[in-house]
Amino acid sequence: MSHEHASPSSAGDRLSLQADCTNCFGLCCVALPFTASADFAADKAAGQPCTNLQADFRCGIHAHLREKGFPGCVVFDCFGAGQKVSQTTFGGRDWRRAPHTARQMFDVFPVMRQLHELLWYLSQALELPQARPVHGDLRRALEDIDRLTRGSAETLAEVDAAALRHDVSDLLLRASELVRAEVPGKKNHRGADLIGARLKGADLRGANLRGAYLIAADLRCADLRRADVIGVDFRDADLSGADLTGSIFCTQSQLNAAKGDAATTLPPELTRPAHWRT
Repeated sequence: MSHEHASPSSAGDRLSLQADCTNCFGLCCVALPFTASADFAADKAAGQPCTNLQADFRCGIHAHLREKGFPGCVVFDCFGAGQKVSQTTFGGRDWRRAPHTARQMFDVFPVMRQLHELLWYLSQALELPQARPVHGDLRRALEDIDRLTRGSAETLAEVDAAALRHDVSDLLLRASELVRAEVPGKKNHRGADLIGARLKGADLRGANLRGAYLIAADLRCADLRRADVIGVDFRDADLSGADLTGSIFCTQSQLNAAKGDAATTLPPELTRPAHWRT
């Protein structure tokens, strides 16, 4: 039976943009490839089920992914694309009982994932009062993409996700600039290589960090309020005691990839990762 989800057309409602594994057919564990590395303990080809995937489409080592060598799985976030493809696009028919749907389902999933990620950013931008001058354009973009996500598998397969990302990126940047305009002396680190950077206690309020590499950076007690962190690589960055209040376009997967503690201040829509220090 098809499972209906809330539409993100209301800016304050992101329920449909959060992963619901109970209503997904384990698509991230099958559709996507991964290579043996620090993130994954083994190789897996696209379309091949992970050896840890169980008959009920749940992960057999979910509670021990990091210890078993699969931290990449902990970091991954489908933004609710898994349940949308499983329950809406394919009407609750799973690829095991309907094997003729498998290839198409696996092809559509990464497209849907990109669309849902864009919806996440757009819905957040619509909650920013400073970005009101572009709310109309943001709303139209959100409604257009939301409409695409509810189309047929054939329609989704033809979506040019790269072109959509480009258009939405311009809109999000305009929203970001309006928010950060109120912060004096803000820094521009867009796309910067800050791997391992010593930024303890740094004043990064309103900074443009879009696409920056902050892998293993020391951001303890850094002030990231109103910083634009879209696309930032926070893998193994230490956010202990950092203040991310009002940071723009932060995602759960970014936090899951980082380190932190009970003193880290987060945006209200995100949760403290279980592996962070208490």
